[in-house]
Amino acid sequence: MSDNFSLLVIAPLLNVQLLLDGLFIGAIFALAAYGLALVWGVMNVKNLAQGEFVIMGGYFAWYAGEQGFHPIFALPIAFVAMFAFGWIVYKVIISRVVDKDMFTSLLATFGLAIVIQQGINLIFGPEVQIAESGFETGEFFEGSVTIAYIKLISFLICCLLAFTVVFFMKKTRIGQAIRATSQDARAAKLMGINTEKVYAFTFALNSAICGVAGVMISMIWVIQPFYGVPHSIRSFVVVVAAGLGNLPGVIVAALGLGIAEQYGGFILGAELQQATVVGLLLAVLVWRQIQSKRNRQAVK
Repeated sequence: MSDNFSLLVIAPLLNVQLLLDGLFIGAIFALAAYGLALVWGVMNVKNLAQGEFVIMGGYFAWYAGEQGFHPIFALPIAFVAMFAFGWIVYKVIISRVVDKDMFTSLLATFGLAIVIQQGINLIFGPEVQIAESGFETGEFFEGSVTIAYIKLISFLICCLLAFTVVFFMKKTRIGQAIRATSQDARAAKLMGINTEKVYAFTFALNSAICGVAGVMISMIWVIQPFYGVPHSIRSFVVVVAAGLGNLPGVIVAALGLGIAEQYGGFILGAELQQATVVGLLLAVLVWRQIQSKRNRQAVK
């Protein structure tokens, strides 16, 4: 571990490599995290199946590649299909627990995650898969820094989708209804907003965003039916660190998580890379608890 840390000092360009990889990956984390923040903030539902939605999107890209199409063409298909899937899931499951206590929603979404995992396993098998993008890797500084062009393309797609979602939330009627419902659902209902429709749309939009994130992850990393848990944990880390309704905070936290994970994987080793994410989640929860206690003492 000390040797790896020393390398960062000896080879400054290695830091550039880790920073770039962290930023590219963190942009994808931001998508899934923003979807979770929407559902959490509007409906007060902690979706433990968030990572499974991401993995489902990845299998759209992989299957498209198996059929002879470029995986990136699966983006609109995954968005539409996952939107429909999210709407159905809301009507069948989430609508029955949205007004219940937190434990009930956690239990329902945990069960949903298990069902999705087993469903993907039965359909596609337990093998680890990757959607081959076919894009080359650019070399800079005499090969000391490399950039996989699929990561760069994914980063640009994430930026475009994030801008689109922000524009949608601010300028459209349904987006304004979502924001109003997140602030006060009862008042929004009294003002004539169909909160049930808003809840369904919000959950479906979250599912669609996760589907897009999954398509890009399948071309950068690997997917497998039971790989959803790390993505769920990452989303929770980002949302808890940023706070609900704070899109700039979600973006900054996601980019920071991506960089921290790259550095953690390099210094501690790939086998402990996921431990870095879990450790960050615990640190954020402890920090939030301390901040909450200080705020209560300040009020007193």
